[in-house]
Amino acid sequence: MLLRLACLTVTNAFAVLRLLPMSDRDMETEILALRHQITVLEYRLGGEKVRFSLNDRAFLAALLHRLPSHVLRRIRLVVRPDTVLRRHRDLVARRHAARSRPKRPGRPRTVPSIRLLVLRLARENSTWGYRRIHGELFVLGVTVAASTVWEILKEAGIDPAPERASSTWAGFLRSQADALLACDFFETVTLSGARWYVFAAIEHANRRIRVLGATAHPTASWVTQVAKNLVMDLEDAGCRARFLIRDRDGKFPRLFDEVLKDAGIEVVLSGVRMPRMNSIMERWVQTCRRELLDRTLIWNQRHLLHALREFEDFYNSHRPHQGIANARPLRPLPMPMPISDPEQITHLDIRRRQRLGGILHEYRHAA
Repeated sequence: MLLRLACLTVTNAFAVLRLLPMSDRDMETEILALRHQITVLEYRLGGEKVRFSLNDRAFLAALLHRLPSHVLRRIRLVVRPDTVLRRHRDLVARRHAARSRPKRPGRPRTVPSIRLLVLRLARENSTWGYRRIHGELFVLGVTVAASTVWEILKEAGIDPAPERASSTWAGFLRSQADALLACDFFETVTLSGARWYVFAAIEHANRRIRVLGATAHPTASWVTQVAKNLVMDLEDAGCRARFLIRDRDGKFPRLFDEVLKDAGIEVVLSGVRMPRMNSIMERWVQTCRRELLDRTLIWNQRHLLHALREFEDFYNSHRPHQGIANARPLRPLPMPMPISDPEQITHLDIRRRQRLGGILHEYRHAA
């Protein structure tokens, strides 16, 4: 014990003698370096190998590079002095390379508006390749290289034209919406337990719905008469439909298709277990159930037809539809001007009109 204490005393005495020729600045630098190494060692306790991060290396290199080599070799470091000097040379080289590098290497990036236009043309025209899009841009007066168009499409993850030219059923319906109709039966139950079948048709172009009747027994003569009523309604409204989509329900007789064929409307049958082929009509049936039939009690046929007529008028004249940019099929009133003044927003006078005893609500500005 006494021998060890004597050794420590002699060692520390020589250490004090070593510090005498050092300046205050060198001693402060050595203290900061030792403190930083202690901090690094504290973070790596647990038997792991000591690894200096990039920030640690940069700090030690910037701190110790001004010391003379003989002083640097006397400082107690976890790494060798040559390693510190090498790190400083690397730090200076990176800084010099960053300063000598141009701020905007290569060609300037394409204007965002042109990039958006290229992506729009590719989205709206699935059969157009990058050269066809480049030609259309040239017609519009936009001067870009064909390789630039190819790079924009590649960055956006858009496949080449042959791989995205295949048409989908949804795309076909959108392109042929002006000439498409859809119809379907759906059933509801009254309070007495009677089951009624409702027939409705919808126009794909403007989402206008037509409720053409309800019956407890959809016989062939009744369905044929409904087809005749549908043809007359379309003629009165000036609708030039060419196709009508329906499912393969047995309620549709052969005369139903013949009546429509005589009027110039071809019947298209949906595929087996393919509800998306008649998705717009199916979606309206779901809307009618959720917003009307599931919220009211139907007494009889007269009450059912009254409720359906009210909902038909509400659906066509007031309810906004996301599929047509929140527009209304019939648009009986002009759309109000958008409100941009904050003072007008704080003084809104909105009136509510209730339908069917409060099941349906319409909101309008006060006159």
